Amino acid sequence: MKNIYILFIILGFPFLNNEIDAQNKQEKQVMFILYNQAKSWNNGNIEAFMQGYWKSDKLQFIGSKGVTYGWENVYNNYKKAYSTPSLMGQLKFDELDVEQQSKKIVTVTGKYILTRSEGEVLSGYFLLVVKKIGGKWKIIRDYST
Repeated sequence: MKNIYILFIILGFPFLNNEIDAQNKQEKQVMFILYNQAKSWNNGNIEAFMQGYWKSDKLQFIGSKGVTYGWENVYNNYKKAYSTPSLMGQLKFDELDVEQQSKKIVTVTGKYILTRSEGEVLSGYFLLVVKKIGGKWKIIRDYST
C-alpha cells in the first residue's frame, strides 16, 4: 500500500508543478495589464490605459457615482475627468493581491495612488474581476473607491 502512495506522489508532482506554473503565468499576465495601465496613464495616454479593459457594452465600472456600463462610456468618463496631464498626474498601484478564482477568472485587489503636480494625492482601493476572453486577460469589472 505504501508503494501506491509513493507512486502517486511521484506521478502527481509533475501535474501539480504544471498547474502551479500555469497559475503563476496567469497571475503574471494579469499583473502585466496593471503595469501597462500605469505606464500608459503616466504617459498621458488614456486610450492605451483602456486596453486593459474588455471592449464590450457589458464592461462594468463601479465608482463613487454609481455603475457605468460599457467600454465607450468608461473611456469617455476618464477623458472628461482627466482632460489634462496635470489632472492625470502619476498613477501607482500598491498592496496588490492577485487570486485565481478559476482557469478563466482572476480577481485583483489593491490600492491606487494618483499624485498630481500640485502635490495633491488621491488614493483609494479597488477590486478587479479579470477574465480570459479570446486568449487574452481583460478587466470585466472594476470596483473602485
